[in-house]
Amino acid sequence: MFLENIANLGETKLKYAASSRGNVTTKLLISTLVFICILVGFLYAVLPSKNQGYAPVQPIPFSHKKHAGQYQIPCMYCHTSAERSRHATVPAMNICMNCHRMVKTDSPYIQYLTKNYNEGKPIPWIKVHDLPEFTYFNHQRHIAKGVACQVCHGEVQEMDRVKQFAPLTMGWCVNCHRQPQYHAPTTCDTCHR
Repeated sequence: MFLENIANLGETKLKYAASSRGNVTTKLLISTLVFICILVGFLYAVLPSKNQGYAPVQPIPFSHKKHAGQYQIPCMYCHTSAERSRHATVPAMNICMNCHRMVKTDSPYIQYLTKNYNEGKPIPWIKVHDLPEFTYFNHQRHIAKGVACQVCHGEVQEMDRVKQFAPLTMGWCVNCHRQPQYHAPTTCDTCHR
C-alpha cells in the first residue's frame, strides 16, 4: 500500500506537470498571437500606403487622358461636388450623357452606359482613392485654398486608367500641410474627428 501511494503521488505530479506545461504553452501561444496582431497593426500604420499605384480595371475603360487631356474637360465639370462638398464623388451619369447622347454612340461601352442610364442603374465603378474611415478629408477646403487636383491625384490628364498616385499616408499629408504656401493646420483634429 505504501508503494501504491508513492506511485499514485508520482503519477499525480506528472499529470500536474503536464497540465501546467499545457497552460504555459497555451499562454505562450496566445501571447505570441497578440504580439503578432499588435506588430501587424503597427506596421500597417507606419508603412507606405498599400494602395499607391492601385489602378483597378473599371467596368467602362474611361480615359482621363482623352477627356481631361486631349479634350481639356475640367475636373470640376465631371466631379461637380468637389467644390461644394467634402467628397468629389463619381460623376452622375447625366454628365456623361451630356456628350454621349451624340458622341461615339456606336461604342459597346457607351451603349452599356446609355442602357444603365435609361434604366436608372448605376455603373459599378471601383473606388481608387480610399482613405481609412478614421480620416476626415474635405475636397471643398482644398479646392478653395487653390490646391490643384494633381497634387494628390497626379497628372490624371495623362492617365488612360486612373491610379492612386500619392501614398496618402498621414506623413505625406502632414508634409504637404507644412508647406508655407498652404498655411494649413497640422493639429490632430484637422483630419481625425
